[in-house]
Amino acid sequence: MQHHEKYMQRCLELAKNGLGTTYPNPLVGSVIFNSENKIIGEGWHYQSGQPHAEVNAVLNAENKGHSDFSDATIYVNLEPCSHTGKTPPCASMIIKKGFKKVVIGTLDPHDKVAGRGVKLLESAGIKCIIGVLSNECKELNRRFFTYHRKRRPYVILKWAETSDGYIAPLKKLDRSPVWITNSYSKQRAHKLRAQEQAILVGAKTVIDDNPSLTCRSWKGFHPTRVVLDSLENLSKDSAVFSNEAQTLILNRKTREVDGILSDLFQNGIQSVIIEGGVKTIQEFIDKGMWDEAYQFMGTEVLFHEGVQTPKLSGKFLLHTREIIENDVLKIYRKS
Repeated sequence: MQHHEKYMQRCLELAKNGLGTTYPNPLVGSVIFNSENKIIGEGWHYQSGQPHAEVNAVLNAENKGHSDFSDATIYVNLEPCSHTGKTPPCASMIIKKGFKKVVIGTLDPHDKVAGRGVKLLESAGIKCIIGVLSNECKELNRRFFTYHRKRRPYVILKWAETSDGYIAPLKKLDRSPVWITNSYSKQRAHKLRAQEQAILVGAKTVIDDNPSLTCRSWKGFHPTRVVLDSLENLSKDSAVFSNEAQTLILNRKTREVDGILSDLFQNGIQSVIIEGGVKTIQEFIDKGMWDEAYQFMGTEVLFHEGVQTPKLSGKFLLHTREIIENDVLKIYRKS
């Protein structure tokens, strides 16, 4: 069992390469191991519409001269698909290539797969070992699992605050963001944007700060921008209407938090960062509709008065703590 965990861990490492680029597909890595105790092929899923991890692992092995897989085991952190979408089913490919054993981290929660891939493999006489590092596999694809099981996006709250507990000053001199944290924290925040599928703010944040909501300080895809607007009078010159990324406007008058998340689910959004303002963030907290919270604290800025920070409530725990030069980032998980 120990070697199964070793190669499944490698699948997880490979799968992480696709974070931010595979939506709406999950993060998947695959390793092919032969009877000589050697890895002969590796691959991961790069982007929706491109070959899946298992296919890339087989291609990698074939490019190195391997064509007989009858003595090989293929490892994959998520159940191989059995349906035809943008690409052919991986389970059928595994059967065709002659594999006799498949090791799977966890079953797929997608109703088009959900055990069907394993059934297809087993009906072809292939031995399937399921549940290797299953908790780690589910953790990696927590966005995908939340989307399909809870039928809503994975919700990440994010804000920056001063060391005296304010998210914004009482008064602003112009229509632009007031920076609380350093440039490295900004880069870290933009990395977060590149990893998630959407970012959401209220109309007041657009009016007050005119944010672009892109990941310009980090290489990657820009998230879909979601704006909650009840008055429908946002200026078309606002930065959120640039052609850098897609923008979705939701009418705030007719939507509570549940309705907002339902709309995002219907739009295929697997993960969303709730970035402002404080009332919008607090509403998600009060409704218990959040999964992670990113609290950036700048230690060199004091406002003395202003808009107070959101207040987390319910059961949650501190997941990680990062020092970013002179700033502190605390990441919380709802429990």
